[in-house]
Amino acid sequence: MGFTQAVKTCLSKYVTFSGRAARSEFWWFALFVYGGGLLLGLLDLALFGQTTTVTTETSAAVSSQTQFAPFSSVFGLLVVLPYISVTVRRLHDTDRSGWWYWLALIPLIGIIVLIVWLASKGTPGRNRFGEEPLGAVAPPN
Repeated sequence: MGFTQAVKTCLSKYVTFSGRAARSEFWWFALFVYGGGLLLGLLDLALFGQTTTVTTETSAAVSSQTQFAPFSSVFGLLVVLPYISVTVRRLHDTDRSGWWYWLALIPLIGIIVLIVWLASKGTPGRNRFGEEPLGAVAPPN
């Protein structure tokens, strides 16, 4: 599955948590999400810059930085649900329940385990979550 087909598939299955997703579908969509967020973040920075505000309290000065980032924020809100759903479907492809996504809440170890599972090959043929996402692929001659 190519980049554009993966993005179209993930966006058309906006909140579809059933079924399976191939590795290529997941990783191309992840590239789209992180790449789009990076590019739109740079656009936000170029257009709106970074604002620094300083507030003085009774005895100490408190400084905080805020960044007005409407483009990357809206993009993030639009892709969060399809990203979660394609991740769940990718876990289904490895014959794991989508509830394993909660493993990401364990600092460092959970993310590493999830990345390994998401990068691993899916179960061949039919599993309890459905048919192979890309169908049976013939071996090269």
